[in-house]
Amino acid sequence: MSTALRAAISVAMLVGFYVLGLVQLAVVGLLIYEIWTHMHGAGAAKLSWVLLVAVGAVVAGLWRAIRAQPGEPEGLPLTPEQAPALWQTVREMAVAAGTRAPDEIRLVPEVNAAVSEDTELLGLVSGRRRLYLGMPLLQTFTVDQMRSVVAHELGHYSGSHTRLAAVAYRGRLAMHETLSRVGKWNVFGWVFKGYGRLYLLVSNAVTRRQEFEADQVSVRVAGVEAAVSSMREIPVVDAAWSFYFGRYVAFGWEIGYAPDDIFGGFRQLYTARTGELADLRDQEPDEKTSRWDTHPAIGERISAMRALPPVSHPADERPASVLLPQLDGAGLELQAAVVNFGPRTVLPWAQFTAASLVAMQQRRADRVFRSAARRLGVPEAGLAEIFGMVAAGRLAELAAEFYPDLSRYEAALAFAGPMDDLITLAAVRSGVASWQHSWSESARLVDRNGATADFTEIAKLAVAPETLDQARARLAQLGVQVEAARVVEVKAGAQGSDVIGALANVKVDEQESDVILLDRGMIFVPAPKDTGEGEKRIGQLLAANDPAVLAHHYRFVAFEELAAARILKTVPINAELSLHDGSKVILKERWSSDTIGDSRDTLESILKRVNERAAT
Repeated sequence: MSTALRAAISVAMLVGFYVLGLVQLAVVGLLIYEIWTHMHGAGAAKLSWVLLVAVGAVVAGLWRAIRAQPGEPEGLPLTPEQAPALWQTVREMAVAAGTRAPDEIRLVPEVNAAVSEDTELLGLVSGRRRLYLGMPLLQTFTVDQMRSVVAHELGHYSGSHTRLAAVAYRGRLAMHETLSRVGKWNVFGWVFKGYGRLYLLVSNAVTRRQEFEADQVSVRVAGVEAAVSSMREIPVVDAAWSFYFGRYVAFGWEIGYAPDDIFGGFRQLYTARTGELADLRDQEPDEKTSRWDTHPAIGERISAMRALPPVSHPADERPASVLLPQLDGAGLELQAAVVNFGPRTVLPWAQFTAASLVAMQQRRADRVFRSAARRLGVPEAGLAEIFGMVAAGRLAELAAEFYPDLSRYEAALAFAGPMDDLITLAAVRSGVASWQHSWSESARLVDRNGATADFTEIAKLAVAPETLDQARARLAQLGVQVEAARVVEVKAGAQGSDVIGALANVKVDEQESDVILLDRGMIFVPAPKDTGEGEKRIGQLLAANDPAVLAHHYRFVAFEELAAARILKTVPINAELSLHDGSKVILKERWSSDTIGDSRDTLESILKRVNERAAT
C-alpha cells in the first residue's frame, strides 16, 4: 500500500471520527424521543439526563477540537542576515531534494528537527513553510550530520508529508479532547476509544513509512555515511541532554536558582564528557519497532539506508556551529525567548552550582535539625544542639528516627553519614570549604587552597561521646564554627518535592478532599462531592501548579510531622494519623473514589513506615 493511499485512509478515518460523534448524537436524540414517548415524569427525566451527560462529554470534546487552532510557531526565528551560511546550505539542499525551501528557520530547545507547513483546502494549496532545528544539534553535530538532518526534513516536503499536517493535528486533538472527557463507565466513550486505537495504528503506520521515505532523500542528498552517522549520534546527544538537565540544571532549578546560560552549559558539558559519550556511541541502536511507534527503530532505519544505492559526497567534518558563527549569542536569545525563569535567582554557572548544592545541604540538615528540636523541646536547633545530644548520650534517640531498621547502637554509628553532611554545611557556612563546579565530573568540595575537603573521619568521631571532644578540637583547628550550621526552614515545606501518587474524593476530617501524595508529605485540597472526574481534576491541578505552590495554598502535612499512623481499613483505606503536636487527621477513602495508579498501596506503605519509625 502506497504512502499516499495510507494517508488518504488516515484522513478518511479522521472524518469518520467526527461522523461517529454525529451518529451517536442522533442515536441519543432518538432514544430520548422514545423515552418520552413511552414514559413520563421523574423516570424519563433521569434516563434522559444520563444519556445527555454521557454523549455531552463526547460532543464537548469534538466541539473544542473543531474550534481549536494550532498554536503560534515555537522557537527563535533566524533570518538570512543572521545565519547566511545556514540559509545557503538549506536552500542548496532544497534544490537537491527537489522541493521549495522553507520560508522560516527557527531554533528550538530540544534534540530534534522538524518541518511544518501552513496549507489550505485539505493540503491542496501550499502555504508558509518552517524548518525547526534543535539548538543541541547545532552545538554537537558536524556539518555532514546537520546536512543529513536537514535533508531528511526537506524530504518530508518533497514527499508532501506536511500537506495534511493541519488535518492530522485537528484529528488527534479531537481524539484527545473527546477521550479525556469520557469516563471509564461511559458506553459512548468505549466506542470512541476503540476507534481511536484503530486510527492510531493506521496513522502511526503512515508516519513510519514517511520516515523511511524522508531517509531516502537524506541518503541521496547528503550521503549514506552522513545519514547513518547522524542517526547514531541523535540518541547520544539526547542522552547527554537528559543527563545535563537531570544532573546539572534540575536540582538547582527546583530550589529556586537558575544558570545564566543554559544552552552554553550544555555545549561545555558535551565537550568535557568525551569518555562517557564514546561509551554511548559504542552501544548498538534498537532494532525493534512497535506498531504503536510513530518512528521506526533506529537500527531498522540504518539497515534500510545501507541498502540504498550508494551516492558519493565529499565529507565535511567541520562542527555544525560554522553554519551559525554567533551560536552562543543565538543560544542566549533562544533562552530569553523560551525559558521562563520566574522568581528564580539567576547566577553564573560556578555560583549556580555552589549555591544549589549548599541549599540542598541545608534542606537535608533542616530535616535533622527539626527532629532534634522536637526531641529537645526547643523552638529550633543546629549542629551545636546535636553535639549536645551526643555528649548527653542521646544521639541514638535521634538516629533511630532515620534508621528504624537498625538497633539504636547501630543507628548511632550509621548517623556518621548525616553528621558528615551537617559538618560540611558548617564548614561551608564558616567559609572553610566551598563547592567547585566541574563539567568533566561531579562538583567537588574543596578547601581554601583548592584541595579536596573531606570531613568523613571527623564525623565518625563526632557520633560517639568519648571522641566528641576530638572532633570539636579538629573542627576548631580548621576554623569550622559549629554554630554556623543552624536550621533555616523551621517548619517542613514542599519545596522541590515530587508527586508520587494521588487519591480523589477522600474524606479528611469529614471534609471532601483530594489527597496529593508527595515524597515529603500530603496535600489536602478541598474537592466537590461528585466523584466522576477526580483523576482529571487532580491532573489539571498538577499540570498548572508546582507542588510547593499547592502545599503553600492548601493544608500540607509533612511525613516527618507524623508521630503514628493507625490503619483502620486497607480497602478502601481508612486511617488515623497522629501528629507530634498532639492533633489528629482522619482519612476515609470512599469506594467510588478515583485512585491514580498504585497510590493506595503507596500511602499504605508510607503509613507503615511511620509506625516502624514510631516504634523505635
